[in-house]
Amino acid sequence: MTQQCDWLITNIRLATLLDSEQAYGAIDDGALALHGERILYAGPASALPDLAARKSLDGAGRWATPGLVDCHTHLVYGGSRATEWEQRLQGTSYEAIARAGGGILGTVKATREASEDQLYASARARLLRLLEEGVTTVEIKSGYGLEPATELKMLRVARRLGEDLPVTVRSTFLGAHALPPEYRQTGADAYIDMLLSELLPEIARLGLADAVDVFCEGVGFTPTQCERVFRAAAEHGLPVKAHVEQFSDLNGALLATRHGALSVDHLEYLKPKDVPALAAAGTVATLLPGAFYFLRETQVPPVAALREQGVPIAVATDLNPGSSPVASLLTAMNQACVLFGLTPEEALAGATRHGARALGLADRGVLAAGRRADLALWDVKHPAELSYGLNYHRPRAVFQDGALRYGR
Repeated sequence: MTQQCDWLITNIRLATLLDSEQAYGAIDDGALALHGERILYAGPASALPDLAARKSLDGAGRWATPGLVDCHTHLVYGGSRATEWEQRLQGTSYEAIARAGGGILGTVKATREASEDQLYASARARLLRLLEEGVTTVEIKSGYGLEPATELKMLRVARRLGEDLPVTVRSTFLGAHALPPEYRQTGADAYIDMLLSELLPEIARLGLADAVDVFCEGVGFTPTQCERVFRAAAEHGLPVKAHVEQFSDLNGALLATRHGALSVDHLEYLKPKDVPALAAAGTVATLLPGAFYFLRETQVPPVAALREQGVPIAVATDLNPGSSPVASLLTAMNQACVLFGLTPEEALAGATRHGARALGLADRGVLAAGRRADLALWDVKHPAELSYGLNYHRPRAVFQDGALRYGR
C-alpha cells in the first residue's frame, strides 16, 4: 500500500544519534520521509517503503543531523557588559564584580529600562544567529528583571520569539538569579517570599514558563532558598533546572536531583562521588564551555565520571551578556571538545539528543520515525567537522516541524 508523505529526501547520509554500533548512529546510504510535523521514515534507502511524495529533494551525499538544540540561554536582555569584560581582562573576577553590585545587576538595570519591543528586537537578532547554524529548539531564561513587571516582560518576549520565528522556544523562569538592589536591606529570604507568593503564581496562571531555574551559588542563593523554589515549582506543575557548582560546591546538584531536575548546568565543581545521583535521577548534565572560556576558568567538570556513570551530557551556549556572549552552538561544541575533552560525537549528541532531554522534550533530537521533523543538511564529509572548524559551516537546508525553513 502506497503511503503519502510531504517530503522525500534521498541520497543522504544520516547521523541519527540513536544508540547504535555505528558512531553517530550513522547510515551511509540513507533516506528520510517527512509527513506533517513528523518523520515518517529514517533509515537505509534500500528499505524505503512505497511512498508518494509531494516534494522530493536530492541530498547530493550530504550529512543529515537532527536540528540542533540550545538548551541553556539567557538571550533576552538589555544593554551590554563590554566594559566589565575589560575589567575582567585587567584581573577583576566575575564574583568580585557581582559582589560590588555590578555583573548581573548592571544588566538588570538595562533590562528594566528597555521596552518590550526593544528587548524583542535585540533578542531576535541574537536568536537569528543561532538559527543560521541549524538550531531548531532553544531555551530562553528570564532572570534579568528580578521584579514582577520585567520578569513577565522577558517571558512574554520569549514566547513572542517562538511565535514569530521558525524555532521551538522553551521559556524558563529564573527569578532566583540574583538579589535585586531593593532587597539588600530585607534580604534574600524576603525576595524569595515575593517570588513564591506573587510572581510564580502569576507566571503559572499565564502559562509563560515551561520550567523553573535557580542559581545555587555563593553569589546567588543558598541551597535552602533554592529548595523552597523547587517545592513551589512542583506545586504549580513546573519541572526544575539548576545552575550549580559553577564557582564552588554547595551540593546544589544533589539537591536538584532530589527534586527530579531535568538538568543541572555548569558543574565545574561537581564532585565525582556525587555523579551517581545524577544517573539515578535521570538528570542531564549540561556543560557550558562558553562561560568557562570567557571567565578563563581552570576547574573542569568531571566528564570522565559522567561518562562512567552513563549520565547524559548536553552542550549549550549559555548565551548571555556577562559570562558567555556566544551566539554559536557550533562554537560551544568545539569548546566542549577542546576545553572539556568531549569527543565530536559526544558534542553533537549534547547539542541534539541530550539537549532535547535537558528540556524534557522526548519528541526530537534524533532522526527516527515518529520524532519531530527537525533536521539539518550539511556540506561535510564527516559529522566530526561540525565540532572541528570555527565558523566553517552553515547548514545547506533546515527543516523545522516538517517544513523547509531554510535552503541554499
